Amino acid sequence: MPNATAHPRLEISNLRRDYSGKQVVDDVSLSVQPGQVTCLLGPSGCGKSTTLRMIAGVEMQDSGEIYVDGNLVCDTVFRIPPEDRQIGLMFQDFALFPHLDVFKNVAFGLKKSTGDIKHRVEEMLEKVGMLSHMHSYPHELSGGEQQRVALARALAPKPRIMLMDEPFSGLDDRLRDGIRDQTLDLLKAEGAAVLLVTHEPTEAMRMADEIALMRHGKIVQQGAPYNIYNSPVDREAAAFFSDINVICGEIKGALTDTPFGQFLTPGQPDGTKVDIVFRPQHVKIDFDRNGRGPNPTTTEGVPARAIVRRSRFLGQMSLIEFQMELDGNVVTAQVPSVFLPKPGTVLWLMIRRDRCFVFPQG
Repeated sequence: MPNATAHPRLEISNLRRDYSGKQVVDDVSLSVQPGQVTCLLGPSGCGKSTTLRMIAGVEMQDSGEIYVDGNLVCDTVFRIPPEDRQIGLMFQDFALFPHLDVFKNVAFGLKKSTGDIKHRVEEMLEKVGMLSHMHSYPHELSGGEQQRVALARALAPKPRIMLMDEPFSGLDDRLRDGIRDQTLDLLKAEGAAVLLVTHEPTEAMRMADEIALMRHGKIVQQGAPYNIYNSPVDREAAAFFSDINVICGEIKGALTDTPFGQFLTPGQPDGTKVDIVFRPQHVKIDFDRNGRGPNPTTTEGVPARAIVRRSRFLGQMSLIEFQMELDGNVVTAQVPSVFLPKPGTVLWLMIRRDRCFVFPQG
């Protein structure tokens, strides 16, 4: 039972859902405070949308409880209908009624007890910049305009909780960032607790106060975006947020040999095989070395010779693929600006020791 003195706006406890004997959602628990944006992040099929549907009440859990402001909304016996949960919903297809104009779409979910329906609809349309389109029909609007109308409709009844399932995936890249920011500002102003589902790490990092990383129906890591990115729980979590380089090694005397020198890897017995993981942006090319031998530093370790395999220009940066001379492993470096060395060029590489993660294999 949630703490009676300080209730989250939304709390789910030990939710489970099976489909044909397969555990789709497996013991998921989390809480969201008023005004907070929490993101359920993970690959397709990991149970994110199923979790959202159970909270909304359009699907029943096999076990677990859902609370809103400390009050039980649903367990396996008691169930408040979806329309009485004060929960707003936004989906990736916007789900606007094609036969209703913008005004009637936004007014659709408002009850007579809401008060001045016309005033509330016009207020929300003005907030999303769509007041001048109030008599237009959905087919007359762009994707971005339809998204703003869907947001106005979802927020018009003043829901305590907003559930959003991939709401920006149908928008092109030019519009997406601006509409995300506008949506976030409006959600914060309304004070709703927001649970956003996405498979895009950049979207989660941009919008969320807290990220819950899901995999195979479970939450494997939860925390602020900075902490999730910089302290991943395992190799797979690190790889979900960006490309990674991996050096495999074996611990001997709390040390692991790599082309970049020995890494301190305490806490594991000798013979343990480990993955040393680092991101391409943390690979440094030592342009001052010019073929001279290693000069170890505490932060960047031992420089290692590598041969350029290919270079690609990606606009704001260059991506260079190297083959390590010592062991033949492939390492990718992300370099700001234009730097396109020819294949076969020999360069010295270093990596930031404080930006490396060490995980036991398997």
